Amino acid sequence: MEEPMIIKNASLETVCGYTSKLPKNTKPEIAFAGKSNVGKSSLINALMNRKALARTSGQPGKTQTINFYNINDELYLTDLPGYGFAKVSQKEKEKWGTMIENYLNSSEQLRAVFLLVDIRHEPSANDKIMYEWMVYQGFHPIIIATKADKVKRSQLQKQLKVIRLGLNTEKGAILIPFSAETKQGREEIWNLVDQILASSGETDEE
Repeated sequence: MEEPMIIKNASLETVCGYTSKLPKNTKPEIAFAGKSNVGKSSLINALMNRKALARTSGQPGKTQTINFYNINDELYLTDLPGYGFAKVSQKEKEKWGTMIENYLNSSEQLRAVFLLVDIRHEPSANDKIMYEWMVYQGFHPIIIATKADKVKRSQLQKQLKVIRLGLNTEKGAILIPFSAETKQGREEIWNLVDQILASSGETDEE
């Protein structure tokens, strides 16, 4: 099996707020969506092999921007605002929703979307809406079940099944258990990203 991507450099290149224009990137983008506190920043840090490039927060609802991380000058990992946080006003929620929608609809370089859900719980109404909407838009979201270290090994398959049923996933949908603590799933995610880029003819042969 090929080694997953080696991270030579990773940096936060662009931050887009509600009123910002999306950058005209020329490199492929891989987006990460998920509700607040699902572990998106922890996942992105783990993928980049960095401790704290993506700011993790004990306070959900902190990521209110779209953050573009440049990896090796080859691709971007795009961190989308967390959705579904209760303490935020309806107006704010609508703004984030519009931002996510606008990005997914108008990015010319977007190659794949990962949807993060917490492995310990049944997908929330917001998760279901997000998944259905992405499928409706023509994406085939790859689902990452975060916090896999928090469930017993014997419970893992059962919880993955709960997620599949809860989201009513497409036939053949990819579902990867991931843990930021143990790095379980990290290689699998990078291998998938490599495949996605290769199949869209984006990666230069080493």
